[in-house]
Amino acid sequence: MFDATLRITEIFYSVQGETSRAGLPTVFIRLTGCPLRCGYCDTAYAFHGGTGMTIAAILQQVAEYAPRYVTVTGGEPLAQKNAPPLLAALCDAGYDVSLETSGALDISGVDQRVSRIVDIKTPGSGEVAKNYWDNLNYLAPHDEIKFVIADAADYKWARAMLHEHKLAQRCPVLFSPVHGQLGAGQLADWVLRDRLPVRVQVQLHKIFWGEVAGR
Repeated sequence: MFDATLRITEIFYSVQGETSRAGLPTVFIRLTGCPLRCGYCDTAYAFHGGTGMTIAAILQQVAEYAPRYVTVTGGEPLAQKNAPPLLAALCDAGYDVSLETSGALDISGVDQRVSRIVDIKTPGSGEVAKNYWDNLNYLAPHDEIKFVIADAADYKWARAMLHEHKLAQRCPVLFSPVHGQLGAGQLADWVLRDRLPVRVQVQLHKIFWGEVAGR
């Protein structure tokens, strides 16, 4: 397993900007490649290129930071067949591991120790047709669902999906505004008005450092 290779865009140490782990120092492993093209994507630099690394080499680089938390992200990590073995190896090494995935690919093969942060793509993403709804059947209480919301129409759609699929009964649900497009205060006002059982989140790393790759 440790000889299996993945294509890596970057490995870096930063503050987690999203999810229930927001604010925690975290090592990020950004895998290369993604089959989606969301209109608001802020990591298009990860679509191509990258460097081939074995799981052993990745673990060695992660260990240099002596982290507690590790996040595997992309791109779309699950587009690489060796992502699940990498996630399992990180768990075996004792890290608290999370996976950030687009929700377009099957998560059932991901180690149950991993906290899976699963997007549900809204109409404003341009990729709503790619949602793999069967993923809802695999969610555990330590997983999280994320809606990235571009405008009022996205919010109404996400609110309908929240109720229709009883998402808050499955795991925590995150509503995140598209940075620079929808105000976080406006999104919070809508959530409070409608008494939604969701967490409103902003991207802390962009507040701290702006649009900086690798942060």
